[in-house]
Amino acid sequence: MRPRPSSSTPPWTASPAMPGVDAADEFETIERLFRPLAHPQWGRSLIDDVAALPSRPGHDLILTKDAMVESVHFLPDDPMDTVARKLLRVNLSDLAAKGAEPFGYLLACFWPEASGWLEREAFAAGLAEDQAKFGVYLLGGDTVVTPGPASFSLTALGWIPQGRAVARAGAAPGDLIVVTGMIGDGFLGLKAARGELALEDERIAALTAHYRTPEPRVDFALAVREYAAAALDVSDGLIADMGHMAQASGVGILIDLEKLPLSRAATAWLETRVDPIAALTELATGGDDYEVIMAVAPNAIDGLKREADARHLRLTVLGVVTEGEGVVVRYGGEIVEVTQTGWRHG
Repeated sequence: MRPRPSSSTPPWTASPAMPGVDAADEFETIERLFRPLAHPQWGRSLIDDVAALPSRPGHDLILTKDAMVESVHFLPDDPMDTVARKLLRVNLSDLAAKGAEPFGYLLACFWPEASGWLEREAFAAGLAEDQAKFGVYLLGGDTVVTPGPASFSLTALGWIPQGRAVARAGAAPGDLIVVTGMIGDGFLGLKAARGELALEDERIAALTAHYRTPEPRVDFALAVREYAAAALDVSDGLIADMGHMAQASGVGILIDLEKLPLSRAATAWLETRVDPIAALTELATGGDDYEVIMAVAPNAIDGLKREADARHLRLTVLGVVTEGEGVVVRYGGEIVEVTQTGWRHG
């Protein structure tokens, strides 16, 4: 562990710099960029080693953590404001899938030696924009310099009434499998950002924006809590993440590939494909969608749809929970063999 900083050291700690690196730059980053993002009361202005959270009787504190590494989770030329926004949003997506109300976050930044002030300013500006959008605050963290690629880690905190967090387990045979929004735009958005798609400029822009700044279903969290028997968000790929639910719940899941909800851009791309089954499978396994998959009892589906309609949110019934294990995929009533269900981390 690092030695405890003296009282004169800003306790959002800047780790000792590598030879040749000016440590004052790290403190300036904290003072000028991150302190304005801190919660005005519980973030303690980033001048203590900790955040002090108020207790909420009758509630559980929900925590989730994700990391992003350059050339693994984002492209080297992605704008830094969108990198920051995506980092925050993928964590908020996890909270939403549990039915939790987001509160704040802890942040760790690993800046490459070559990174300058403009990159840091853009990163902080992205966080500020989304803090205002989602009503969360920075509570503390760490900022360091690294000889490696740009890397960031964020821990999001949220509240939920005690015992009400929606788990991956809980799906039962007969439940319906439901997903919010569209599937496949994350996969296509990465291709768009890499210049690998031949679509209209408007479609390319929409897909790239989805990849860089996905929309966490924060405003649907209460509905998830009220109606879902099991839930998680789509990060690794729709089929892979349904597999996680099936395994945790000890059930099987049957889905129909032709019911996959697609955006206009994804539909335009699909129309250029020779093999629609293979193309739909790519969309269902690509990941980075950050929609919410739910197992919902049949008698609860109407209530869930009303909540979705009130938010102008598309809701699609893809299939059903069955006895057995694993995910079975059909197209036109025929079983489709899926060998790679989604992204696998090393």
